[in-house]
Amino acid sequence: MTRLTVAALLACAACIAQAHEVRPAYLKLNEIEPSVFAVLWKQPVLGDRRLPIDAELPPACERTETAPPEVTNGALLERWTVRCGLREGRIVIRGLPRTLTDVMVQVDYLDGKQASALLRAGAPELDLADPTPSVWSYLSLGVQHLLLGIDHILFVVGLVLFIRNGWLLVKTVTAFTVAHSVTLAASVLNVVSVPQAPVEAVIALSILFLARELVMPANARSAITLARPWLMAFAFGLLHGFGFAGALTEIGLPTDQLAPALLLFNVGIELGQLAVIAVMLAAGAAFRALPDKWISLGSKGFASAMGVAAAFWTIDRVALVF
Repeated sequence: MTRLTVAALLACAACIAQAHEVRPAYLKLNEIEPSVFAVLWKQPVLGDRRLPIDAELPPACERTETAPPEVTNGALLERWTVRCGLREGRIVIRGLPRTLTDVMVQVDYLDGKQASALLRAGAPELDLADPTPSVWSYLSLGVQHLLLGIDHILFVVGLVLFIRNGWLLVKTVTAFTVAHSVTLAASVLNVVSVPQAPVEAVIALSILFLARELVMPANARSAITLARPWLMAFAFGLLHGFGFAGALTEIGLPTDQLAPALLLFNVGIELGQLAVIAVMLAAGAAFRALPDKWISLGSKGFASAMGVAAAFWTIDRVALVF
C-alpha cells in the first residue's frame, strides 16, 4: 500500500503549510419588508487582506442604510439595506474570475420563494429572472470544501499511508465517513452546538496524532490504532464532521430544500475524499519500481512534514481559543 501512495503523498507535502482553506464568500439578501432587503456580504480574509471581489446588485437597487464593516473569524462582514424588487436583473460578483474562491448567493423573499446559486470564476452572475436551482450547488460546494481543506486531506492521506490492508482500509475510511456525516448533520440541524475554534484545534491535533503514529516503529504504535484503526478514524471523524459543518453553517442551507442540500453537500465531501484516494493510488502505482529504501525514506519524510505542519496548526488554533 505504501508503494501505491508515497509518490502522491510527496506531491502533497508542498501544500501542508496552509492552515485553512479559502472558504466561499457569501452574499445573502433577506427581504425584511416589501421591496426592502437586508444585505450581508461575507468575504474571506487572507492574512490582513480581503479578496479583490465586490458584489454588484441591479442598477435599480438603492442603498438606504450601511453598517460599519467588521472582521471576524477570518472573514470581512459588510451589511447594508437596499430598496428594490430583486425579481429581475443580475447580481454580479466583480473580480471573481481573478480569484480561486466561489460565492454562494442567496435571496430570500417575503413570500417564501428563494433564488440562489454558487457563482464561480467562469459564471460570476445570477440572473434573478431565471435563477439556477440552488440545491445542486451544494454538491460542488462539498467537493470544493474537501479538496481545499488541506487539514482534512492530510488526515485521509495519513489513513491510507497507515493502513496497508485493503479491506481494513475500506472499513476505516467508511467509519470516518459515517462519523463525520453524523456530526455534520447534527450540527447543521442544530441538534448539537459546538464552538468552532476548539473543534479546529482538535482536528489539527488528530493529524498530529496520526503523524506520530506514522513515524513510530510498528511495535511502538498505539495498540488501538494497530488493532482497530477504524475506531480511531470514527472518533476523529466526529470532530472532522463539526469542522465540515462550520463552512456549511456560515453560508446556510435553503429552508425549502434542507434535506437534499445537506445530503448533496455530504455527498460532495465523499466524492472529494474518494478523488483524493484515487489520485494517490493511481500516482503511486506509477512508481511501483522505486527501491524499498526510497519508499521508506519518502514515507518517513512525509509523515515528519505532516507532523510539523499539524503541530503548527495546533498551536495556532489553540491560541485562537483563548
